[in-house]
Amino acid sequence: MGQQAKVTVRSLAEKKRHGQKITVLTAYDYPFARFINQAGIDIILVSDAVGTVGLGRAEAVSVTVEEMIYHTRACRNGAGTSMVVTTMPFGSYTAPENAVSNATRLMKEGGADAVHVEGTRADADVVRAIVNAGIPVLAHVGIIKQKIVRSGAIRVQGTTAATAADVVQDALAMAEAGACAVVLECVPAPLAEVITRSLRIPTIGIGAGSACDGQALVAQDMLGLFKELSPRFLKVYADLEQTVVDACAAFRRDVESGRFPGDEHAYSISEEELSGLLASLQR
Repeated sequence: MGQQAKVTVRSLAEKKRHGQKITVLTAYDYPFARFINQAGIDIILVSDAVGTVGLGRAEAVSVTVEEMIYHTRACRNGAGTSMVVTTMPFGSYTAPENAVSNATRLMKEGGADAVHVEGTRADADVVRAIVNAGIPVLAHVGIIKQKIVRSGAIRVQGTTAATAADVVQDALAMAEAGACAVVLECVPAPLAEVITRSLRIPTIGIGAGSACDGQALVAQDMLGLFKELSPRFLKVYADLEQTVVDACAAFRRDVESGRFPGDEHAYSISEEELSGLLASLQR
């Protein structure tokens, strides 16, 4: 049920204009990208959560540009008509110059259609520089890596009038800098609704309520493949972890008992050829 037309910045804007919801799921390899595309999802986000979900690290800030290029290239091969957006990892956009250089690598070497930049209005010049270089930017405000690193915790943003105003200003600044859409993560639903109505570009919610123009989840989370975190906004659609474990255990039991492989899983050789082989080995 994959889409017929390639998802683009323009088609995302059209979805917002017509009140059609945008869907975003993460992928880090070819099979997941292919599955997501077959399901008709608009955007495949190659996020730096690959550090935790995909590589088993305790954090995501150690992910490098080279690693993001590697995983983006794998996803590009399976993405089909879905739009591939790649996260710029921590430290890769500290100034406009290195931001443009690294974003260009993600596009040229990784095959991304756009880059994903977390930040505040203080990072608007970086977003503007990337956009001016011809690279679409999916901005991200609310919960961002910089705030997590500083505080050591994930906290809902914008719960007071003052902090809510900060989130609004961050989103507006990203839009004014040329971002094609903005992710709102872990902000109160009423605040996300205000921002969504205020912006001409689409908003993508992650724990930001239903008024956003689209919704995003980490695919491994919603499929029950990564259970270390269980945020309030997560909806689990399947428990594939148990399915995979059960299948692996069944394979082990079949091998240990001799049930696998059976004759139907083996290849044959004619008796004549086998006899010829054995005779040659006895010479």
